[in-house]
Amino acid sequence: MKVILLQTVKGLGKEGDIVNAKDGYATNFLFPKKLAVKASDENMNLHNEQIKQKEEQKLLEKQSAQDLYNKIHNKTFQLKAKAGSGKRLFGSVTSKEIADEISKVCNVNIDKRKIELDENIKEQGEKEILIKLHPDITAKVIINVTAQ
Repeated sequence: MKVILLQTVKGLGKEGDIVNAKDGYATNFLFPKKLAVKASDENMNLHNEQIKQKEEQKLLEKQSAQDLYNKIHNKTFQLKAKAGSGKRLFGSVTSKEIADEISKVCNVNIDKRKIELDENIKEQGEKEILIKLHPDITAKVIINVTAQ
């Protein structure tokens, strides 16, 4: 019996796959646990529509990431922090502070988790930072940390 998987089933397939399952397995296990539905014409049409919607959503996400990339790529942002003698900072500059500064200057929303920062910035000066906006799009910004 052909079924459309609603969730990933170990040994059978991933969510959204159309697979052949034995009749007893489908009726006694997959259908009652709502892991799959029968691959009827109506369900196939719904499945195809859902695939189209997911693809459109991915395109919209990529387009918004590209717009954001155009706004922030290769720009320099100034951050001020308390500093001691030399170039050492008293605290450190975190990804949250960087995201807040970019959001304030460019009027965009940046998630702090998308900023790829190996460790917090603990010294004054310029540092190049990558921001992963989308799996295919990574922006590069320059953070200039100065003393207050």
